[in-house]
Amino acid sequence: MKKKHLLLFIVSVALLIFSCNSKQDVTTTNADVVIYGGTSAAVTAAVQLAKMNKSVVIVCPDKHLGGLTSSGLGFTDTGNKVVIGGLAREFYQRVYSHYQTDEAWQWEKREEYGNTGQGTPAIDGDKRTMWIFEPHVAEQVFEDFISENNISVFRNRWLDRENGVEKQNGKIISITMLNGEKYQANIFIDATYEGDLMAAAGINYHVGREANDVYNEQWNGIQTGVLHHGHHFGNMNISPYVVPDDQASGVLPRISTDDPGIKDDGDKRIQAYCFRMCLTKVPENRVPFEQPEDYDPAQYELLVRVLNHGWRQTFNKFDPIPNHKTDVNNHGPFSFDNIGMNYDYPEATYERRAEIIREHENYQKGLLYFYATDPRIPAEIQNEMQQWGLAKDEFTDNGNWPHQIYVREARRMIGEFVMTENEALGKSPVPHSVGMGSYTMDSHNTQRYITPEGFVQNEGDIGVHPHQPYQIALGSILPKQEECENLLVPVAVSSSHIAFGSIRMEPVFMILGQSAALIAGMALEKETPIHDIQYEEIKPKLEAAGQVLEHQEME
Repeated sequence: MKKKHLLLFIVSVALLIFSCNSKQDVTTTNADVVIYGGTSAAVTAAVQLAKMNKSVVIVCPDKHLGGLTSSGLGFTDTGNKVVIGGLAREFYQRVYSHYQTDEAWQWEKREEYGNTGQGTPAIDGDKRTMWIFEPHVAEQVFEDFISENNISVFRNRWLDRENGVEKQNGKIISITMLNGEKYQANIFIDATYEGDLMAAAGINYHVGREANDVYNEQWNGIQTGVLHHGHHFGNMNISPYVVPDDQASGVLPRISTDDPGIKDDGDKRIQAYCFRMCLTKVPENRVPFEQPEDYDPAQYELLVRVLNHGWRQTFNKFDPIPNHKTDVNNHGPFSFDNIGMNYDYPEATYERRAEIIREHENYQKGLLYFYATDPRIPAEIQNEMQQWGLAKDEFTDNGNWPHQIYVREARRMIGEFVMTENEALGKSPVPHSVGMGSYTMDSHNTQRYITPEGFVQNEGDIGVHPHQPYQIALGSILPKQEECENLLVPVAVSSSHIAFGSIRMEPVFMILGQSAALIAGMALEKETPIHDIQYEEIKPKLEAAGQVLEHQEME
């Protein structure tokens, strides 16, 4: 089946680029604050500014708001839910309210759902919060936030990353889209996963893994021989060659022949991306898996060898969400993470990013189709997979496929303060908290390589859990003042690779988006640069807005 929507996406981007040279009807929009990006952080930032009676617009490439929160990641990575406050908590309270209605349970009875979350209850009845939800429910909550606060959203707007940022005296004056539209503001917020506005504004950033000696860390850098989470080949001793153990026969697809590098060194590799698919077994709501374009069963030969070895955890991360649906994530040595196929994504052109997204989509659809149809799949697994399909009532304008790829990591700003594992693990104090994180420092695999012994192995999957929730520094959302005085970056935050593995959770992005906006609003009211506001003034405002800035677990 041809992917018309992806082709249209690529064509539309190309047309936008060509239109750069034809700006006869340029429009200019003015606001106190312009937010670039359509993530969950963008929404909470906009709502906070609206509550402060500041004029704000969201300008984003996205058609759908909410990023991964509304694009399949419904089995929320919460960590310690106590430290999720403010508008983030309100989001989950609104989800709770939705599922209190009978109308919310179309394909499942409420009492059948259960109450399973990520090591914690999915529903906190006493707190009136719900942490597990369907994609369309999350998107509706975001859209309600927008409509209730009369926030203008300009969708399908793509920043001219080459020439679209105008700066004067260290400040961004305006940003221009590929269609020629210009947006002027006193303060800007980059709420993209990619950090596109930040980079176009000339802010320093990092892509890839830092060496451990850069920030005196243990879990950053290349991690050959470190096997966490079970997303690796362990001691399976699987041959990477087309003809097993015959190097002359060539290497199987999706295995790198590059040297993996020296342990603890830095590199330019980034953790794998995937789509968080929403699947169902309900026959009336199920769309069977179809053969994608350019389907090649040889791409999945490595999976056959894993299954032949006896691995049987295919369905371990088909996590239940309401209405007999799942949030499906990567699991195991060969799964939905498209390892090694995204290295150039963070800085790629829009056209190249579209190609990468398309390749990831075809890979995952091909993997599902392979599971469901290839005769080499064990019968018990194949029979189970044939009962699953895409949820017909999700992503209805995108072929029931998630509209946002999981950009687990792209650019990361090098700002006023760099968060590292030392802060996340409580080894170093954090100055000036603007929110808290608590989730495991979680990096997915970055490469699949051949070991010196001649076997295939994955590398880069790390999971190290902080003993306590940790504070996130104000300086991590601020560029260095000499680089830009009126930009806040609550998503592509200033942190090391491994610290970002914990910070990158969607509730944290919502928290940081709200905090960034509150600081922007204060700067406007005081007519003071954002870097010059004293934290003693910021902290009570954040707490009044419901943000949790400090928390100590009982020993």
